[in-house]
Amino acid sequence: MERSTITDYIGSNKERMLNELLELLRIPSVSADAKYKDDVLKTAEAVKNRLKEAGADNVEICQTKGYPVVYGEKIIDKNKPTVIVYGHYDVQPADPLELWDSPPFEPVIKKTAIHPDGAIFARGSCDDKGQMYMHVKAFEIMMRTNTLPCNVKFMIEGEEEVGSANLGAWIVANKAKLRGDVILISDTSLIANDTPSIDTGLRGLAYMEVEVVGPNRDLHSGVYGGAVANPINVLCKIIASCHDENKHITIPNFYDDVLELTAAQRKEMEKAPFNLENYKKDLAIEDVYGEKGYSTIERSGIRPTLDVNGIWGGYTGEGAKTVLPSKAFAKISMRLVPNQSSEKISAIFQKYFESVAPKGVKIKVKPHHGGEPVVVNMDSAAYTAASRAMEETYGKKPVPTRGGGSIPIVALFKQELGLDSILMGFGLDSDALHSPNEHYGLFNYYKGIETIPLFYKHYSQLYNAK
Repeated sequence: MERSTITDYIGSNKERMLNELLELLRIPSVSADAKYKDDVLKTAEAVKNRLKEAGADNVEICQTKGYPVVYGEKIIDKNKPTVIVYGHYDVQPADPLELWDSPPFEPVIKKTAIHPDGAIFARGSCDDKGQMYMHVKAFEIMMRTNTLPCNVKFMIEGEEEVGSANLGAWIVANKAKLRGDVILISDTSLIANDTPSIDTGLRGLAYMEVEVVGPNRDLHSGVYGGAVANPINVLCKIIASCHDENKHITIPNFYDDVLELTAAQRKEMEKAPFNLENYKKDLAIEDVYGEKGYSTIERSGIRPTLDVNGIWGGYTGEGAKTVLPSKAFAKISMRLVPNQSSEKISAIFQKYFESVAPKGVKIKVKPHHGGEPVVVNMDSAAYTAASRAMEETYGKKPVPTRGGGSIPIVALFKQELGLDSILMGFGLDSDALHSPNEHYGLFNYYKGIETIPLFYKHYSQLYNAK
């Protein structure tokens, strides 16, 4: 397939492709909040319809114990390779709403310094509706121009943002349906719009909720303060004890299985373009923070972390209420690196919190979800195809990077289907994923649609050359 064929098609259909994405972004498919159930299901139906319109066969909404998987396929020749496209149609909660410059589910296009051509501001614009929908439109191009060189299967789920709890069981039950050669995913980021990159690894995740229970009711802080353990004070002290003065995690055995990179590997990572001053300026911070002995890129890519994602308890309303709370809560996530197990880390986390709590309180630890870290094989035909496709559209070879985020299902793809994944994302870290004012550049959206068909071209050529 010629690149000019792709760009001509995009040029003739640019406005329609954008409007279709905007329609998808208007549906608040928040999987974490049950009040949006109908909207999540409505989004699944919309994705199904778009796949059919693009030319997919056997498109169906596959039920799970949670939200459904949208499946579709196009088998052109059983002797040709099969690419399985994975994405998700659910999005993160939009809270806190007051920090959005425009309503999160009413997409608007605005120019920014990083996106001078404009960016779509809406929840899910980058993570992952915008990136997932690029694949639907790229498939449409190949179908309309009769240039699809591989078989393709779509697996678009609705629970990624809550840990893909039910996708695993669906995969196990549908292994025959999911026979293929590689998984193609766009749910990661580029270094910059002028510096393409491909993630060669993802961190795993262990997500926990902690409850500290003290007295059997809220107490007057004057009458009981200083005599009864305050659950908020206790929780804060335990959390603070999880790091030492070098920002090293203190939980016993936490680092036992961490796969350390060699000096040569760390030196290779340093080649990735990174400007620390621009990084701090973008975040409006005076300095960076993290584990001693590691650079900012290493801290966010190859080192494990422990962070509080939410903490609450007691009185948080307007004005003052002198109360000693009965309970305190926190949500805590740990990003994991190769060789670490989310199950093992969850267990030692729980043991640590229970062991250091004073007798005046009770500790309840609840694991929410987890996922395993992943490393991509850079010697595969699929990785080479992704690299060549990006080089063709960006004019330069993409830089291999390690992603700091997690896509828990990627390790399961390898475990259950025996398939490696290619993490060819087109977003930017500065696109405010999971935050107010999430956005996705128009340049990135169209560049993804342009690049993806070239992956199929190069992958087909490399596969046939084996």
